[in-house]
Amino acid sequence: MADEAAGAPIAVEVVFEQTLVQLELPENSTVEDAIRACGLLEKYPEIDLRKNKLGIYSRPARLDTRLRHRDRVEIYQPLIADPKEVRSRRAAEGKSV
Repeated sequence: MADEAAGAPIAVEVVFEQTLVQLELPENSTVEDAIRACGLLEKYPEIDLRKNKLGIYSRPARLDTRLRHRDRVEIYQPLIADPKEVRSRRAAEGKSV
């Protein structure tokens, strides 16, 4: 993490499921810094930073992505089913009726 001489802290949010955590971090903090600092890894042990996809305001992000003031880091749950496959199955069921 950056030292105090680097500048003012930045305010960020981290979101997982219905939980939102607001925190302040030093400038030049990363997505990983925010996730580790917010406490969600302890609250939700199913989060696996090697598997869960991440984003900042719905745009893909990596653990080493630098954060800016007022960014919202989002931790996404893995999909249970492929949406394309589900739509195809529904369409096939509708035709057979």
